[in-house]
Amino acid sequence: MSKQAIRVGIIGAGGWASYGHIPALRTLLEFEVVAVSARRKESAQNAAEKFDIPRAYDDAHELIKDPDVDLVAVLTPTSQRVPLVKAAIEAGKDVYSEWPLTTRTSDSQELLALAEAKGVRHVVGLQRRQGPAARYARDLVARGYVGDVRAARISVGVNAFPPVMPEKVAWTFDVNAFTHVLSIYGGHFLDVLFQIAGPPKDLTALIETQFPELTVEETGKTVPSAKPDEVMAIGTLENGGLFSVQLEGAQKFPTGLQIDITGTEGVLRLTNDRAFENTEDNTIHGVNADSGRSALTVLPVPQEYRSLPDTSLDESVQDLAHLYAAFARDKANGTTEATTFADAVRQHHLIDQIQQSSEKHSA
Repeated sequence: MSKQAIRVGIIGAGGWASYGHIPALRTLLEFEVVAVSARRKESAQNAAEKFDIPRAYDDAHELIKDPDVDLVAVLTPTSQRVPLVKAAIEAGKDVYSEWPLTTRTSDSQELLALAEAKGVRHVVGLQRRQGPAARYARDLVARGYVGDVRAARISVGVNAFPPVMPEKVAWTFDVNAFTHVLSIYGGHFLDVLFQIAGPPKDLTALIETQFPELTVEETGKTVPSAKPDEVMAIGTLENGGLFSVQLEGAQKFPTGLQIDITGTEGVLRLTNDRAFENTEDNTIHGVNADSGRSALTVLPVPQEYRSLPDTSLDESVQDLAHLYAAFARDKANGTTEATTFADAVRQHHLIDQIQQSSEKHSA
């Protein structure tokens, strides 16, 4: 391991840490995972033993104070992140936070301001835009593959957040936990859409709670819920053109991801059968005035977009590795390629717009 490696301490030893973060970081020579914490010492020790991590803590604040930790990665449930991210910043540590950064826009704005005031680097887990296909599609649009963008459409359909869920995730039943189809899948995939097509200018939206009663699987206990299950929005893009959005959770037969970018000179389509734990990257189809074809055809992603040393991991984990690699380049070069807390605040504002528009139409 290089002496210049960025030493990472991970707060939260759950499934996303063991499936995503730790394997992603272990593929990158720029990083070394040196500590892990969990609410139970046993969980932290199990993760440390499994992945050969030197130190295990049952107190996240002890991990943050560890002088051998350069970057603190906060992977706890959203409602628990503010004090931990704030403590990491106050300790002068660079900090990674999962998306959503917090449960409220004002809290995320506060963390951004604090990080900037303290001069620490900050990164948020909006990793979907870092996938090779997403970056290639962005570059194709920027190079004029479709000409002037006329319309951008996205559909995301997942089986996540069904009306019956295990007790261990019953905390997500509360809409104030900010863990639902709009905040999670909307946050991630609208970030992808608008990095490809350009930012939105204005929008009109409708949100429905189609499952107003949720059930704990083990006990049969029912809980009223106001969480959004279905989201539709239309609007205009800053660079011209229109966009439309459909997000649907709790699908029995998930429809996955589809993005269409149509323009004056061509069309791009990104598809994926899954929206999480993807084993394959998005597939890009395209056709334009210079292609000599009249039908959409697969556009292979050039090899230079696949820069990771290990491509055997699931694509969802590779997206995360691409994000960490971008952070390492930013730290070395003073750039801002990785998504930051500023991107998180932008996504919070977008979700606020969607919610406020829906409330206005429902009034």
